[in-house]
Amino acid sequence: MKAIWYDRQGPAAEVLTYGELPTPTPGPGEVLVRLAASGANPSDWKSRSGKGRPMAFPRVIPHSDGAGQVEAVGEGVPRQRVGQRVWIWNGQWKRPFGTAAEYIALPSEQAVPLPENLGYAEGACLGIPALTALHAVLTDGGVTGQRVLVTGGAGAVGHYAIQFARLLGAAQVIATVSGEAKAAHALGAGADFTVNYRIEDTVERVTALTGGQGVDRVVDVDLSGTAPLLPGLLAPGGICAAYGANSGSSTINFGAAIMKGIAVRHFIVYELSATQRATAIGALTPWLERGMLTHTIAAHAPLADCAAAHDAVERGAYIGNLVLDV
Repeated sequence: MKAIWYDRQGPAAEVLTYGELPTPTPGPGEVLVRLAASGANPSDWKSRSGKGRPMAFPRVIPHSDGAGQVEAVGEGVPRQRVGQRVWIWNGQWKRPFGTAAEYIALPSEQAVPLPENLGYAEGACLGIPALTALHAVLTDGGVTGQRVLVTGGAGAVGHYAIQFARLLGAAQVIATVSGEAKAAHALGAGADFTVNYRIEDTVERVTALTGGQGVDRVVDVDLSGTAPLLPGLLAPGGICAAYGANSGSSTINFGAAIMKGIAVRHFIVYELSATQRATAIGALTPWLERGMLTHTIAAHAPLADCAAAHDAVERGAYIGNLVLDV
């Protein structure tokens, strides 16, 4: 099969190889998926670059997200799954070979039926961006009737989080952005207001937009930057659902935090429990089937151009998801 792989970490152009590898065979409980699309996410270039993440396996085919069609099944998997359109989660998590290839063999439950009204490119955006966003708004009681702040509202996760907050009955959705184009993107997803954190004081603006109350929940892409602001952003008893950080530590004023009784829920989408993941997929599937979500495919690239795709994602070159066509 055609595949992208690396045997050492480093710059994309230096370590990523495009060539032929053996096609995998599905083992017991597994399916073999013929991939049509592979999603490139920030975690993919970070793992490949080696920034704080050692090589987990001697050889790695990158990318956890993808979509395609089940071509074969292993022992114990119903043969009726052959021919089924699917999207994939955790393709390259605690496993060496991900979705940047023509085929992937993985546990059957990690290949989720893809509604017929959805393209493979959109399916390749669900594993990390959509499930991260959905868990962030579902965890700890959900957002019904709440005021919600989504940081990085034009990002892949943020764009979904705005939509999910609206669908789940949030009373108000505010998003932070870094420019006019990103503000338009967040507003198009359903945000009531945007805050340009580069030219506005985020705490002052959010306080004004919420009538002095603060938000009940922050869905946060960078806790290292947001943590010092949380006592000012959150209403008493509020929570921050934090799924990312730009550095290895975050600092919050304990006195201010304890007086408001605010909390931080740290999570990583790869390590959701079986119950949490089932809850998220159960909520997501009907919305997908009904065409209720907007998916932003910013760019396509052929599998052979994976190195350039990694560099583009690292630069933040696009508003939306970058998908490799396999």
